[in-house]
Amino acid sequence: MAKTEIEVVKGVDLARYMGRWYEIASFPSKNQPKNGINTRATYTLKDDGTVNVLNETWSDGKRGFIEGTAYKADPKSDEAKLKVKFYLPPFLPIIPVTGDYWVMFLDQDYHHALIGQPSRKSLWILCRENHLEEEVYNELVEKAKEERYDVSKLKKTAHTNPPPETDDGQADTKGVWWLKSVFGK
Repeated sequence: MAKTEIEVVKGVDLARYMGRWYEIASFPSKNQPKNGINTRATYTLKDDGTVNVLNETWSDGKRGFIEGTAYKADPKSDEAKLKVKFYLPPFLPIIPVTGDYWVMFLDQDYHHALIGQPSRKSLWILCRENHLEEEVYNELVEKAKEERYDVSKLKKTAHTNPPPETDDGQADTKGVWWLKSVFGK
């Protein structure tokens, strides 16, 4: 019988999960520029138990970013199933967009993680550093295959060394990257 329910991590220490995570690979998203590099997420725990999410990517020398909020899908569950809410477009936040963020694998040192959605339309391999050993990467790809993800869609994310600081590069304050992404650029 084919596996239908995605297994997720239980008992994640949310405070330990906070901080910066680099996107090592992902399914390309229409909401990110195709030529984006140095893509990363920074998570900050708020006093109310929700998480501030800052997603950043650099495209044509400019830093594009969007902020949102993550929260447990079921506050009573110990499963690492979160909801993430962003408002679009980022330069005029009026339309709330909510997505699933399920932690399918997290190593014991909170160094690398495999994130997905129950629809299996989105997948991310994240790491605390902007690079990941190939052997570990391949293990995470295998875990995604076991969860019935089409891993042929995975695209590795390019990173510079060293990675840019948050305020490096001119910020895309008008949301041009978002508009370009709507048109597939």
